[in-house]
Amino acid sequence: MSAPTTTDQPKRWPIFLIAAPAAVAVWSGWVGLGTMAGFGIVHPLPGIISGFHLNTAITLPIGVEAYGAYALGTWLRATGVPARARKFAQGSAIGALVLGMLGQVIYHLLAAAHRTRAPWPVVVLVACLPVAVLGLAATLAHLRHAGEPAEDATKEPEPSATGEPSAEAIGEPSKRAIQEPRREAIAESHQRAIEGPSAEAITEPPEPPRGEPRQSGTRPSKDPEAERARRAYRKSVSEGHPLSDRALGEMFGRSRTWGGNRISEADGGPRLAKVAGE
Repeated sequence: MSAPTTTDQPKRWPIFLIAAPAAVAVWSGWVGLGTMAGFGIVHPLPGIISGFHLNTAITLPIGVEAYGAYALGTWLRATGVPARARKFAQGSAIGALVLGMLGQVIYHLLAAAHRTRAPWPVVVLVACLPVAVLGLAATLAHLRHAGEPAEDATKEPEPSATGEPSAEAIGEPSKRAIQEPRREAIAESHQRAIEGPSAEAITEPPEPPRGEPRQSGTRPSKDPEAERARRAYRKSVSEGHPLSDRALGEMFGRSRTWGGNRISEADGGPRLAKVAGE
């Protein structure tokens, strides 16, 4: 029996249940503040529909809160939003939410003080809100349809001018599979350039033919056995019976030249091997 697939979309009714009381409180707060700031009944179509009346105070909750929701949705949308539009939506959505909270605070403070008229700084702020919201909404709508490449919020930003195939040419899994190894290789090459060659890359130069002098200026070998040979030679020197090239090489199952190289390293300078007489 196969396992059940979870293809059901998340339930949206809890959002409406939570938003309904908040919408009532926000609506009443903005309408009350607008009334205190001079918003009221107007006749928008005089001579055309003379009996049509409109309370302009409703423009505040509709404009400010609707734009906050629109900008928030643009910011959090996973795909299809250009980078500039997403950044603008992020800042303006946070600003709209903060402005909405500020409006509620101002209204409740005035209502608690039994004020029927708002002070002039509040009137100026509230009077500018419809125009400011219109400008923000027009800017965000223009940025969303400006023709820039859409940004995918679920993945990292792609590097420019790298020569990878475009998103239209290949699918996203294949594109990511191509880019990741290249990024790792570039990062590894940069790291090697900074750190220089590793200890494993510094190898002991090849031994010269038997009987030829060893070359000076070589680095001490990083081989653990070579380190043990150098310690053994130093110990023999401290005891007053220094080991010869041949003796040191035979002690570790190596050649006479190998032993001479270790003695040179232990002495801290170049040393020529004796061809005979040892």
